[in-house]
Parts: sequence; C-alpha cells; structure tokens
Amino acid sequence: MSMNMDTALLRVQDLHVEFKTRRGRAMVLNGVDFEIRRGETLCVVGESGCGKSMTALALLRLIPSPPGRISAGRVMFQDEDLASATPARMREVRGNRISMIFQEPMTSLNPVLTVGDQIGESLRLHVGLDARAARDRAIDMLRQVGIPAPERRVDEYPHQLSGGMRQRVMIAMALACRPDILIADEPTTALDVTVQAQIFDLLRDLQRDNGTAILFITHDMGAVAEMADRVMVMYAGRVIEHGSTAEVLSRPMHPYTRGLIDCLPELGSSAAGAGEARRELAEIAGVVPSIWELASGCAFRDRCPHAMPRCAEQVPPMFGAEPGHAAACWLHEELATEVAA
Repeated sequence: MSMNMDTALLRVQDLHVEFKTRRGRAMVLNGVDFEIRRGETLCVVGESGCGKSMTALALLRLIPSPPGRISAGRVMFQDEDLASATPARMREVRGNRISMIFQEPMTSLNPVLTVGDQIGESLRLHVGLDARAARDRAIDMLRQVGIPAPERRVDEYPHQLSGGMRQRVMIAMALACRPDILIADEPTTALDVTVQAQIFDLLRDLQRDNGTAILFITHDMGAVAEMADRVMVMYAGRVIEHGSTAEVLSRPMHPYTRGLIDCLPELGSSAAGAGEARRELAEIAGVVPSIWELASGCAFRDRCPHAMPRCAEQVPPMFGAEPGHAAACWLHEELATEVAA
C-alpha cells in the first residue's frame, strides 16, 4: 500500500476467517490485506454483511470459536503475529494496546456496574492501579470525553445516561489505557447528527493528543469524508478498493465504491464538474450475497451495471492506477477515467 512497510503499526496479511456450520465450511473473510500506521485513521466501509465487523473481531481474536476460526493469514502488530498468539497474550493486548468501541453501548456496557467500575476495570487489570487510583483516572477520562459533572457520573449506571453519554463512556473505556490502536465499530450509529459531530471531534482530539491509530468501521461514506486519511472498501469478505480518501472519493475505480458515493448527495455531486447540475441520487440494486451464494468470479457482478462475461469466470486481482490507490475490477482504468472526465 501507500505507506512504507517498516512504518506500519499493524499489518494484516491474507486474512481468512471461516465458519463451520451444518451446511459445511463458509468463508467469511477471504484474503483481507491492509496496514495502518500510528496517528492515522483508516476507514473500512461497506454495507452490512460485507465483513467489516468480522475483520475487527478477527484482529482481537474475538470470533466465537467454535464455529468460527482464523484459517489463514497473519495479524502483525509491531512484529508480533496476533493470529497465533496465546489466549493469555491476547488478554494482555485487548483493552490495553488495542481497544475497541463496540456498536451498541447499551448492550456492551454492564447494566449492574457503575460506569466508573467499568472504566476502572481495565486500569486495574493492565496498569495495576488500586481502586482509588482507578476511580480517579475514570473521573479524568470522563472529563476528557466531555461528560459533565464526571465526579457524579462516575457512580451512575448505564441506564441513567443518554445515548450520547453512553457512547462517550465506551470511548473513555477504550482509551483509558492509552492504546496504540483504537477500533471504532460504527461508533455513531443511532446518534443524532449533532452528537455524531461531537464524537468525531472527540476522536480527532484524542488522536492528536495521543498519536492513536484509528480503524474506523462504517457504512456511511459521509463519515469517511469526515474522518478518514485512507479508505478500504469491502464487499463479500474481500477488500475491493483502497487508497487515500481524496483519491477514492474523487476517482473511484470500482463500481461498488462509486455506487456508495452516489448514494449521498454531497459526495455524489462532487464527482461532477463545477457548475454542473446536481445528479439524481442513485441506488445499488440488490443486496450483498450471503456466504452460501458466492460463486466463482466477482461477487459484485450480479449488482454491477458494467458486468461482462469475464466477471463471472475469474476473481479480478487488485489493479493500481496510482501509487497507493488500487481496486479489484477489470474496468478500473475506464471507471476512474470516466469519473475524472
């Protein structure tokens, strides 16, 4: 990719995840590759079912096993392969070196523990703080994430907080041990636009202060434009396009990426030339195929307006039109040229 391999904080190489079911073995992730370096935000984008959250769970070895498992590939974190690390080692890494903000704070937070106890748990486990010091740090973290009256809120339970405050508590928990990498899985789902903007500002501020790398998972291309340094587009368990945010949004080389962009008025119209009328919003017909419906060739071909016989015969490899920008599409050059024109 665009960065030097030596500078990568995390390198995921040919990652495969399979689930064993009554119907047989199903490949959920099929050869995922990406890198992320300190202080940058990599956005992983795609519809529900494309493999975004499964990728995050695989990084932290949180895939339920059985029935799931990492069947191939490496997750290199500072030259250590987490894919083959022991369970004890993963417990040391999770919540300490690599933390995750889960999608639903109401179901991710423990309803019978105060938010202070939940933030302090990782501090006691990983940092070795006593109960008093952990409580003081929890109050400080609540203050950092913008929760008012943190000295009072630290003793409250999740149901006593608003949705936006619960999400801030999740961020405080994830950042309490100052992780190297923060995985944010749809962190603004179900939040209103004002709260979303506040969460984005908070993540940027914390990243600037701590140098944290952020793996930001979303289905919202508007969030990508707001947050990302680089973009990775996934479809049916594969990476189908990656590159800098500016390149991917202005010159998408895969028809799926272009469809995602055209679904938003601000982004869809940005591809048009200055002074042109805003284009009618588009939609991507159909849905992401299930793992049981995947056949040979390009998984997107049944939804693609540019599909041709070759697409059904062979999975397209990654083609790079520009350094650091690549897409898995036989028509990558034509599509990029068409958008640029």
